Amino acid sequence: MRARLIGALILGLGGVAILLALANWQFRRLEWKSGVLDQIETRIAAEPVALPDRPDPETDRYLAVSLTGEFTGTPVRVQSALEGQGAGYRIEQAFQAGARRLIVERGFVPQAAKIPPAPEGEVTISGNLVWPDEVDGFTPAPDFATGLFYARELSELAAELGTEPLLVVRRDGPAGGRALLPAPVSTAGIPNDHLEYALTWLSLAAVWLVMSAYLIYRILKQAKGETT
Repeated sequence: MRARLIGALILGLGGVAILLALANWQFRRLEWKSGVLDQIETRIAAEPVALPDRPDPETDRYLAVSLTGEFTGTPVRVQSALEGQGAGYRIEQAFQAGARRLIVERGFVPQAAKIPPAPEGEVTISGNLVWPDEVDGFTPAPDFATGLFYARELSELAAELGTEPLLVVRRDGPAGGRALLPAPVSTAGIPNDHLEYALTWLSLAAVWLVMSAYLIYRILKQAKGETT
């Protein structure tokens, strides 16, 4: 009986300790992730600067930039959805900014709406540099005949639009008619589920503690019955 009791105690306390350690790790991850999101939001909303000569996908991600130039060529659509609007398309178009030719995401149009023409002549817009990572093994290939993409894949968009593989998501400045809805960069799509994970581990620790206590109670009760 003594060995069974010691084993139950070790199993119970060891399991609770492991689960509490996992919960603590998730709380630390929550603090780290919240700090990262705060940094991203600060960078997104910062005053725009000139486009760097050689933007870096790591250090310049979400950098707010200002561009002066002209929309050119035929836009392409990227299938997407916008909260409160449902399904629709992100509108990507080439933008000639001096010697630079890059992609500007003008905004979002609902599925039933027509793509409004881009403004003619020189315009100044601001937006954020983005390097999307949306393509996986299940993403259909683009329909080049109709200019429809199913995800933002920079190399394919750049090849289709004849630009460098660089994307600015517009947040301000002229880009088309009323059907075009703004869809600026935000942290809304970046998951931060660490609090839920931490609470899950805490719940499991509580369940493990109750089950261990019940097991110890059964062992003690059985031992008492054997001695009477």
